[in-house]
Amino acid sequence: MSQYTFKIDPSNVGIRLDVFLSKNTTFSRSQVQRMVETKGVKIDDQIIKMVDYRLKIGEKIDFIPSFSDFELTPEPIPLDIIYEDNYLIVINKPSGLVIHPAPGHYKGTLVHALLYYYPDLSGIGEVNRPGIVHRLDKGTSGIIVVAKNVFMYSALARQFKRREIEKEYLAIVLDIPDKKQGIIEFSLGRHIKDRKRISIKTKKPRTAQTFWHVKETFKNSALLLCIPKTGRTHQIRVHLSAIGHPIIGDPIYLRKARINKLKSRHLKTCLKMAKRPMLHASKIGLFHPIKGHFMQFEAKLPQDMSEFIQTLRA
Repeated sequence: MSQYTFKIDPSNVGIRLDVFLSKNTTFSRSQVQRMVETKGVKIDDQIIKMVDYRLKIGEKIDFIPSFSDFELTPEPIPLDIIYEDNYLIVINKPSGLVIHPAPGHYKGTLVHALLYYYPDLSGIGEVNRPGIVHRLDKGTSGIIVVAKNVFMYSALARQFKRREIEKEYLAIVLDIPDKKQGIIEFSLGRHIKDRKRISIKTKKPRTAQTFWHVKETFKNSALLLCIPKTGRTHQIRVHLSAIGHPIIGDPIYLRKARINKLKSRHLKTCLKMAKRPMLHASKIGLFHPIKGHFMQFEAKLPQDMSEFIQTLRA
């Protein structure tokens, strides 16, 4: 969990603790008040539970928020709904939208939007990710399935656990693979030194498998269809990078040194257009336990990836 640390300067002397924290964090004043009153805030290593505490010069504030200590506030964020019935919702998530609250993202997530349009989702699944049975990275666009009741949540969770859900992704990668298709089976886990990264070199490897094949080639790049058989964090991004074809626009797994070595000026110009990983969850297939049959849903390429492909073709 993120920790906020502040040192009080003359401009903040006399300000109420709750007012100061709400202005300098992503939390509302009511959320701050609830957290302070329940868990307290450390000021000069002493726990303070008074929201109206007046700050003094030179004091050091240590504030560690906890998801369990504040209520999710619904927000009217637009949703692109592909399909909906009484049991589930299929959403085409835009890149940049975070799925659920996490350190640094306490507002403006898909969960906040869902609770605005579907207040009954509260209590389905985990407290801070109601209805959410799987995830996409912030920068990845595409299909997300949300359960609307406890029965559907459990049914979908079982299908994901048993790897019965069919998923397809489209990825634009650097360089053209030597083969038309392949299988990547590197085990994955947290990087030994950098906890924010996933790596094939890890102390706690977990099996992972990704099928891929080439859909289209460009000069020094390619469009791949990827089918993950497991659902590890950053799986497709790490797997493609591991075989020498990192996803264009990936700020973590496409190294700057690799970009600097490129000889194609056209490709270097194109890379500047990629403001996020060029990865899209294009299709998902699942068994609908109420309707009693298998269903597939598809999300067309978002505008930024479509335009990027047109530029590569040019």
